[in-house]
Amino acid sequence: MKPLKTLVSFLILCFISNSVMGQLVNIESKRMQTDSTRFALKSDVLFDYTDNNGDYIFQVASNLTTQVKSKDLNKIYFFIGNYKLIRSKNQDFQNTWFFHVRYNHKLSKLFRLEAFVQNQNNALLTITSRNLVGAGIRLKFLSTERTTAYFGNAYMYEIEEVAETDQRFFNHRNSSYLSVNQSFKNTKLDITGTVYFQPLYDAINNHRILCQLKAELPISKIISLSALYNYFYSSFSPIRENDRASNVSFGLTFTI
Repeated sequence: MKPLKTLVSFLILCFISNSVMGQLVNIESKRMQTDSTRFALKSDVLFDYTDNNGDYIFQVASNLTTQVKSKDLNKIYFFIGNYKLIRSKNQDFQNTWFFHVRYNHKLSKLFRLEAFVQNQNNALLTITSRNLVGAGIRLKFLSTERTTAYFGNAYMYEIEEVAETDQRFFNHRNSSYLSVNQSFKNTKLDITGTVYFQPLYDAINNHRILCQLKAELPISKIISLSALYNYFYSSFSPIRENDRASNVSFGLTFTI
């Protein structure tokens, strides 16, 4: 059992340390496909304290994703929240939080309307704070037993703060995405690929791109193994020519 516990601890640590691309979050990978189930929740929590000869590392992380559907299943209320802190003495290696609330209204098999509000803070990134509100459309243009595909387009008004230069930006931005989900019957493996493109309306050369590939493999009714690859690019940065980042992470997902 000891090797198994070591493996589980390692997977959780990898997930907590690497799972957030702070500049842009892929909401598609967080959506919950629950058919006629009206309430669903996913959550994970980690507390860790390590002390080696007086040098300590303290970690705390919590992730929560939940949704509630109306009785007719045509309206969805969706919430995402997470907080992550990695601290050693007086230095924070990660200190972030993220909250997202979304309303989805299904008008037909193809067409949906959405509205959302988001608050995002990361003291260690170029953009230390981002608050936004938006609304748009979501099209389910492919739907089979094992494959679904969505296209979405929305208007966003965002306020970004850069602590290093004491700047604040007020942006009118477009957000479009393409997302494809494929599930496999025999292995129950679930894969979702998503691409986001977010330019300013008055300056398309000021844009953000996120490409993400996510895989989940259930190992029980409650626990799933997960793997995530992210690539992020921003053509605008207040303190450098552009921002680029990529990461691969592994972890555990708990579903009830």
